[in-house]
Amino acid sequence: MLELISHPADHVVALKAGGIVTARELQCAIDAIEAAKKAHPRVSMVAEIDDLRWMTLTALMKDIGYGLAQLGDLKHYYRAAVITDKEWIKHIAHLEEWLFKALEIRTFPRRDRDAAMAWVGELPKGANEDPEEDGYHGA
Repeated sequence: MLELISHPADHVVALKAGGIVTARELQCAIDAIEAAKKAHPRVSMVAEIDDLRWMTLTALMKDIGYGLAQLGDLKHYYRAAVITDKEWIKHIAHLEEWLFKALEIRTFPRRDRDAAMAWVGELPKGANEDPEEDGYHGA
């Protein structure tokens, strides 16, 4: 299960994941991210992950493909918060931070959910301007 959840900041795409994630659910999340990218110069994301077991093979392939496609488009992203108490998910988040160096990724324990939501909701200085003018000049 992967579902969109609300966040008070318009530039934040917030998700909650658990159980088995399907390709259709993942496509809804991708569509939300793409819509946010069209509406805002910088987009942040938050993922609350509790009892995630796995993704279907189709969802996994879609996730990898979308992630790789974003490598050339990182100027639209700002922050990502991962809320979880699962150590294996924290390790994956740190790997993604290494892969997507332009995106600041932090993990938060579930008890710090409010802090994660506040952190991911912050905008960089000059965020209402073009991402190139925010001091970001490429991936």
